[in-house]
Amino acid sequence: MAGRQTNRLRGHGLVDQGTTVSFRFDGQQLTGHPGDTLASALLANGIRLVGRSFKYHRPRGILTAGSEEPNALVELRQGARREPNTRATTIELYDGLEAASQNRWPSLKADLLSLNQLAAPLLGAGFYYKTFMWPAAFWEKLYEPMIRRAAGLGYPSKQADPDSYEKTNAFCDVLVIGAGPAGLSAALAAAKAGARVILCDEDFALGGRLLSERGDVDGESGAPGRRPRRPNSSPPDCRILRRTTVFGAYDGGVYAAVERVSDHLPVPPEHAPRQRLWRIVAKQAIVCAGAFERPIVFGDNDRPGVMLAGAVRTYVNRFGVAPGQNAVIFADNDAALRTATDLADAGLTVQAIVDPRPQGSAAAEQVAAGTGALYLRGVIEKVRGAHGVRVVGVRDNQGGTRTIKCDLLAISGGWNPALNLTTHLGGKPRWDDSRACLVPGDLPAGMRVAGAAVGEVSTEACLASGEAAGAGAARDCGFSPSAPSRPAPDRQIAPATPVWQVETGRGKAFVDSQNDVAVSDVKLAAREGFRVPDHVKRYTTLGMATDQGKTSNLNGAAILAEATGRYLGAVGSTTFRPPYTPVSIGALAGHHRGTDFRPTRLTPSHRWAEEQGAVFVEVGMWMRALMFPRPEESAQETVNREVANTRAHVGVCDVSTLGKIDVQGTDAAAFLDKVYINGFSKLAVGKARYGLMLREDGFAMDDGTTARLAEDHFYMTTTTANAVRVSQHLEFCQEVLWPELDVQTVSATEQWAQYAVAGPNARAVIAALLDSGQDISNDAFPYMACGTFKICGGVPARLFRLSFSGELAYEIGVPARYGDGLIRAIMDAGAAHGIAPYGTEALGVMRIEKGHAAGPELNGQTTAHDLGLGRMMSKKKDFVGRFLGEREALNEPARAALVGLKPLDPKVRVSAGAHLVPKGADAVAANDQGYVTSQAYSPELKSFVALAMLSNGPARHGEVLKVCDPLRGSETLAEVCSPHFVDPDGERLRV
Repeated sequence: MAGRQTNRLRGHGLVDQGTTVSFRFDGQQLTGHPGDTLASALLANGIRLVGRSFKYHRPRGILTAGSEEPNALVELRQGARREPNTRATTIELYDGLEAASQNRWPSLKADLLSLNQLAAPLLGAGFYYKTFMWPAAFWEKLYEPMIRRAAGLGYPSKQADPDSYEKTNAFCDVLVIGAGPAGLSAALAAAKAGARVILCDEDFALGGRLLSERGDVDGESGAPGRRPRRPNSSPPDCRILRRTTVFGAYDGGVYAAVERVSDHLPVPPEHAPRQRLWRIVAKQAIVCAGAFERPIVFGDNDRPGVMLAGAVRTYVNRFGVAPGQNAVIFADNDAALRTATDLADAGLTVQAIVDPRPQGSAAAEQVAAGTGALYLRGVIEKVRGAHGVRVVGVRDNQGGTRTIKCDLLAISGGWNPALNLTTHLGGKPRWDDSRACLVPGDLPAGMRVAGAAVGEVSTEACLASGEAAGAGAARDCGFSPSAPSRPAPDRQIAPATPVWQVETGRGKAFVDSQNDVAVSDVKLAAREGFRVPDHVKRYTTLGMATDQGKTSNLNGAAILAEATGRYLGAVGSTTFRPPYTPVSIGALAGHHRGTDFRPTRLTPSHRWAEEQGAVFVEVGMWMRALMFPRPEESAQETVNREVANTRAHVGVCDVSTLGKIDVQGTDAAAFLDKVYINGFSKLAVGKARYGLMLREDGFAMDDGTTARLAEDHFYMTTTTANAVRVSQHLEFCQEVLWPELDVQTVSATEQWAQYAVAGPNARAVIAALLDSGQDISNDAFPYMACGTFKICGGVPARLFRLSFSGELAYEIGVPARYGDGLIRAIMDAGAAHGIAPYGTEALGVMRIEKGHAAGPELNGQTTAHDLGLGRMMSKKKDFVGRFLGEREALNEPARAALVGLKPLDPKVRVSAGAHLVPKGADAVAANDQGYVTSQAYSPELKSFVALAMLSNGPARHGEVLKVCDPLRGSETLAEVCSPHFVDPDGERLRV
């Protein structure tokens, strides 16, 4: 019978009852209509039991109709797209939807873990803190595995997510959050004034509570099955984002939102994302997020069939669904009495209205006259029904009790404004006695609140409040809105007398039904000294998980206030933090997963290198050619060949990834004097110089060469790894430390393709590329020279005579668009000279053979003295890091300094990271005198070699030490030597 929609109210609601869609719940085939949510479709099919609670596995039904739902959590879809802990009240029904209940075994109706209820007296607040303390040996063997198995509700798929996600930015004058009466009115007023407006709403239909109520809107009376008229939903210059939740407010008018682009479809369309993360920058924002109806706490208030009165009206009026056939209304406010009228008009029976207010209600008497019995100053004392409400016990004002048969209990304890977004930047809500709720306090700059989110209760007040907020926001953006067309109605708010809980009664009274937090847990926390809501939250789990306490926080605070004898307004509330509702990790990550986890840059020669069969390695954000192997050649053989060919003939390597920074201005030279330890003011035009930068604490930050292209123009190179850091450092220096200097810096890393051509035949290769009439002989273009040239028929190029490999070498740069053509031209020009490409592995071997410091040595813990560069530190000028770099501890001889290591057995590898101890000493920390930073096999020396940091290293050349690698379980003997293994006098560089 469930598949026949036995509870569908034919002719009622806004769903398309002429079209049927099929879906499955727990394997059962069911039907619904377009416009349904999963929750409304389940109710239409007579299904009230949808899940089990977290701790006690008690039966749970649908409580609300929106994103505040704490109970109806289901798993969606199957396979790789399986999604746990999704609120059935927010899932838009589509044909083929697959849903399953969770947190039950073996089935939803027969859950053996519901036996946990028998242990309820032992599982009070904080029991885990007290229970799992001893014996200590049980923790890893018993307690932790047991807790891990019990934790959680649903289970995500372990397969890779097949869907894509997007991130995008949007800018507007006015952001309106919520498309209820206040939001629509605000958006219309702001857009009419000329402002650019973005209107976001988490629902798939605009209107908010207007879709659920039958009251008057602009003078027209609503009726079942008829959509109430509302303000124009498409005002001029207004972008409307449906299915979009604004979940966070951040500094500078930035708001984060997630759009569920394809969640209402079985599979996202081709090239369409499943969800889209919006970063919205708004000059003004208007929060029209509405309000959450709060329940009343009483015994067994968690039974399926206990629903909020406003949610009942939503299911009846919007979805055309009868949540039950025989209802009892339990409410402390007149607004909830509309539920009785709407149920009766839909042909359903209202058995009774229970009004607990001490002063009574004329409105309740009037409504009861046309529906069911009225119990003034009465309360619900008990609820019975294993998997749904069957009977409720009512205690009247005389103390007598009566039993009423029903299958629906609609409750309402008033409304709480949805003010979460107003507090994300540190604002605190304030207590309003007249409304008996928290309302927004101090607001962030540029934010307004309107409608139910600020405590307005009538539609007329919400419309007027929204229009005023929209006009005010437009005015603050520089527009001239028209005069308000809706005068604010008189606010005659009667003092509220909320009923938070029923003191007497049977059964466990739950404050938070998702986490099984009862009144007894809150009172226990109060007795144990927890007096702040945030502390109670963490001790009892009140307000945690998917709903973040939207229906439970204020009730919990009221019970805490009573337990501690304090005024409710002084207790405060928990701290609201983003996200407002759960956000998938996929939406936060966007495209940044797998190989797109972070941007990967390709060098200008990447396509050519692929053609040569290169093996690539990720270096920073770049993909660089590690080596160019030949068939049946091992990695070591490849590296040895590339090194040997470069040293004997000529090799080429793409060094475009080096950081390149253009420095210009009349004070450019003086600026470089301040950031480098050595001087650049006297560097001649057409020359380059090696430089070392220090951090402010005196430790080495980065090194590289800087060339002077003109009196006021320098071209700096940095290491690949530190390119961004150095660029940020230079900007800080020019903007904060020396803003008076006329100097500008800009990163040019991506603008220039640059190749190192190294080896005895390098000059012949470069000369073949130059246009005629240009001389690069040793006399005309000596070591450390630089200049601009024309190559390959007029292409502008920069040439630097620099060497990182220790051979005669040049670095040639062209605009990046010529990079692919240049590498091919270099290979053609070098074919007659034995040219071959080499990768970063061979480059690393040659730099170790030459003793050049790189990343392993520039690790943030070394100084200029440690690297053997202490004599470069100028005594005639100030520079960043000078004074702290002169600290005694940074200059004592016992500090570890750069040395070379040669193993006594040349075939034995010295591992990077290994420790150095005296030859006859034990390999213990007390004898540690240094560590290996880099190692390689030297084809020229036919031996493994290494660079290391050794205490008093320069004075210990010739000493034999023990190299200990406890991680790999190896030891070997090595001789300390100069770090310059090949051509220590630099003769090859200058030929």
